Amino acid sequence: MGTALMAGASGLVGGLLLEQLLAAAEYDRVIAIGRRPLAVAHPKLVPVTADFGSLDQVTADLRCADAFCCLGTTLKAAGSREAFRAVDHAAVLAFAWAAQRAGAQRFFVVSALGADAKSRFFYNQVKGETEEALEVLGFSTLAIFRPGLLLGRRARPRTGERVMAAVLWLAEPLLFGRLRKYRAIEAGVVARAMLRCSFGRPGQGVLVFPSDEIQDLGGFGT
Repeated sequence: MGTALMAGASGLVGGLLLEQLLAAAEYDRVIAIGRRPLAVAHPKLVPVTADFGSLDQVTADLRCADAFCCLGTTLKAAGSREAFRAVDHAAVLAFAWAAQRAGAQRFFVVSALGADAKSRFFYNQVKGETEEALEVLGFSTLAIFRPGLLLGRRARPRTGERVMAAVLWLAEPLLFGRLRKYRAIEAGVVARAMLRCSFGRPGQGVLVFPSDEIQDLGGFGT
């Protein structure tokens, strides 16, 4: 058994991943770093409240085997491009650096379908830049998960996502083959795919899972 370090446990995917990590026999300790206290209590859980701009102050003595990152926001929720980049780029990298200093050899991160540093779309561009920066850190295994539209119960419902989910539901019969990755995906499936990926052998280099492969990996039992 080992220790898992995670960030983003208050989010849609992160909250479900936290539940699964706490239930997994492979981890006897789960350290969850966040800006706000968690409304969760568990014998295996070690909650750490911290500012991602100064993680050194709280992570210096932490040790872990694997790190899971579910940090992310939207342009609308962030309020500006600068605020969005502060979360989806700066905070993700700050957590990755902290995880590496804590001994993590494997890093599992939620990105987004269409992530590309050369994209004309700001959201996808930032996601792609973040992926490239994480690759430079040289984790033994860097597993990047690029889900499509996420389905699930959010604390704050997003009207745009509801509309898009309805559109994709109608279009789903047409989304097969190479188009299958554009289907909406349950947040719980993404979380389960991240956990199942951690059961694999170490030292696999950079792994990229598009949404259809995430469904294949995490959809078992749904």
